[in-house]
This record gives sequence, C-alpha cells and structure tokens, in this order.
Amino acid sequence: MTTSRRHFWHGARDSLPIVASAAPFGLLFGALAVDNGLSIGEAVLMSAMLYAGASQMVGIELFGAHVAPWLVVFSVFAVNFRHVLYSAALGRKMDLIPGWRKAVAFFFLVDPQFAAAETRYEVGKPLTFAWYMGLAVPIYIFWVLEAWAGALFGNLIAHPEAIGLDFVLSIYFLGLVLGFRKRANWLPVVIASGLGSILAYWLVGSPWHVSLGALVGVCVAVLLPLKPDDPVADAAEAPL
Repeated sequence: MTTSRRHFWHGARDSLPIVASAAPFGLLFGALAVDNGLSIGEAVLMSAMLYAGASQMVGIELFGAHVAPWLVVFSVFAVNFRHVLYSAALGRKMDLIPGWRKAVAFFFLVDPQFAAAETRYEVGKPLTFAWYMGLAVPIYIFWVLEAWAGALFGNLIAHPEAIGLDFVLSIYFLGLVLGFRKRANWLPVVIASGLGSILAYWLVGSPWHVSLGALVGVCVAVLLPLKPDDPVADAAEAPL
C-alpha cells in the first residue's frame, strides 16, 4: 500500500467518531428543513452545496420567516465567517498541500475537520492531502445522506424539542471547545469570546454575535503571551 493510500485510510478511520457524533445534527437539519418549507431535494442540495451545519440552520429559519434574500446571504456569511479564521489558522500548517488541492481542502473545512487537523498537527503528524481527504470524504457523504434521511423521516418526530434534539448544536460545539482545554490561555480566551458574544447579541443581534464573539476571542488570544511549554508553540517549531 502506498503512503498516500495509507494516509487516506488513516483519515477515514479518524472520521468515524465525527460521523457518529454529527449524525443527530444532520438528521435534525433534514427534518427542520422540510418543516420550514423546503422539499427533500432542496434540503439535500443545501447540505451538499453549503455544507456548514450552523449556517444551514440559520438559513432554513430565515427561509421560513420569508425575509429578504440579501438578509439570508449576509446572515449565512456572518455565521460562516469563523471559517475564514479557520483557513487562516490552518493554512500555514498545510504547506505540504500545494495549489488547487488546498482550495479543494478548504471546501471541506468544517468545525470537526478543523479540530481534527489541529489535533493531528499538535502531535507532530503531517497534514497531508491524502489524510485530510480521507477524513473529509466520509464526513461529507454521511452529512448529505443524513439530511436526506432526516427530510424523509423527520416528520415521525412531531416535537423534537421534547427530547432535546434542539440542543444538539449547543452540545456539539461545546464538545469541540472542550477538546482544546489543555491549551495555554484556553480559559481566558473562552470567557472573553463568550462575553463578547453575549454583548454582541444584545447590541447587534443574531447571527452576528457568533462571528463577533469569535473575533473578541481572537483579539484576547493575540494579546496573551504563549508559554514555552504550550503545545501550539511546540508544534509550530516541530519539523514536518
């Protein structure tokens, strides 16, 4: 087996826990999309083309509210702005992925993909294109299939909030944040980001509080010094 093929299958193996944890969220999106007036085909197409869970949720809520199209586009952009920060943070660590392959890779740069790539980099393993796509392809395929299944069978659950399904998104992101809890300055950055998001929610409103809270966290992270034994600092100096 070639090195690229081995890296691809390692990535596919690493994707299994992500596929399992994202399944309720993908099913919930499909159910809510149909409940807000989208057809099954439109729900699947939205998952395949937009491919950003939180933004998809915001989009279908606004579709159901019959707001102006420009407001839908700007709201999705506001929620998705954190992906610009993801690509900026991850881009310099992906030097081994050249040209158009890096552009393709960034299409699949969703929250768990970023978290898994950051974790792999911190332990000193290279972010090869084969590993990255081995991780991304199963997550993407199952995400689209889950939207289809949720849209097709979601009406069997009349009140998803009664069994806590409406809280899946919050739990999902909380798990991602806790995954970085061993990093230096994690707690002050999380507190600053949370307070910034709350303040932005009251002053500007949803969904801008998501990106503005993230920007506050980034600013605090820039101002705080890194400790010598911080895994991020060590990884930045480690050979690829």
